[in-house]
Amino acid sequence: MKLDDRVHFSTLCIHAGQEPDPSTGAIITPIFQTSTYVQDALGEHKGYEYARTQNPTRAALEANLAAIEAGGGALAFASGMAAIGAVASFLQSGDHVVVTDNTYGGTFRLFERVLRRYGLEFSYVDTSRLDLVESAFTPTTKLLFVETPTNPVMSLTDLGAASELARRHRVKLVVDNTFASPAIQRPIEFGADMVIHSTTKYLNGHSDSVGGVVVATADEDLDWLRFYQNSAGAILSPFDSWLVLRGTKTLAVRMTTHSANGLALAEYLAGHKKVRKVFYPGLPDHPQHELAKRQMKGFGGMLSFDLGSLDAARRLLNNVRLMALAESLGGVESLISHPATMTHASVPADRRAAIGITDGLVRISAGIEDIEDLQADLEQALGAV
Repeated sequence: MKLDDRVHFSTLCIHAGQEPDPSTGAIITPIFQTSTYVQDALGEHKGYEYARTQNPTRAALEANLAAIEAGGGALAFASGMAAIGAVASFLQSGDHVVVTDNTYGGTFRLFERVLRRYGLEFSYVDTSRLDLVESAFTPTTKLLFVETPTNPVMSLTDLGAASELARRHRVKLVVDNTFASPAIQRPIEFGADMVIHSTTKYLNGHSDSVGGVVVATADEDLDWLRFYQNSAGAILSPFDSWLVLRGTKTLAVRMTTHSANGLALAEYLAGHKKVRKVFYPGLPDHPQHELAKRQMKGFGGMLSFDLGSLDAARRLLNNVRLMALAESLGGVESLISHPATMTHASVPADRRAAIGITDGLVRISAGIEDIEDLQADLEQALGAV
């Protein structure tokens, strides 16, 4: 079915890129678990030659994700880090990238421990302050790599203003939109050139798949990403593609509950005497709360809070019963973690301190359980602090 350009987001999530199977009428895209395709004759095939290059299940997911992120196309990869590596393939030795200072620890590790070996340069700045971004640009800057909200201190970047700044300097704007999801925020609508997701998180939503995607707007960028995907081979498997397609069908309704639970937990923690500070863009005292209201459709399910010490954080984390102590985020179940020793352990301690990742900081990915149960779990765990 051809979708009208005016259909709403939740309809796109369910239908974009997916047609009933022509051979059976199956409404769900099949898992094409094959490594190769039989050709009708030499040089004649049905659009598929080899599964690293093309796969119908992956193609359906890529069309779906391109539509829900308002992009021109999408390429799916084996992990979120593989997707970031694909974007880095646009760079050449001597090129420079300006990066959000509070970027994900795995991104920092890739940039600092791997890509610097190939002559690439990176500057880390607070991208919520565009004056700092502009002052970090050099004649060799090729990318502005932004996370918003950031992981885990929930700082926001003005995407429209960042896009205008990048265009003036002829720099591509790349946005890691994993924390928000396209249900909450669509960076391409604000002028971003490329959007990255770890599909492991909200897009899949069920903690049973690892993957990544790059959504782009320009044909030449999509051509290169397609070439790179085939050349490097870090593709998303047919089964994982099918799992993420299943996930996006419920993305809109899941994100509504994630956001409601995230806000309720942030408000609860902000009023608790044992909590020193809460980081959540939906709270009125968040420094970019007004920007969040303009740029986001809801405030998401991610929040962090500071208990003041490693001992206090350990006591809480060791006493939760319903929330699971685990890395990752975006699943239907609530997860709780300690960024300094888990997601951001690869970031040096002095850098963690500079960007607000203290030893007492705890991060929650609010699931879609009943909010009273989540609050009760935090209440009893805080009793041990």
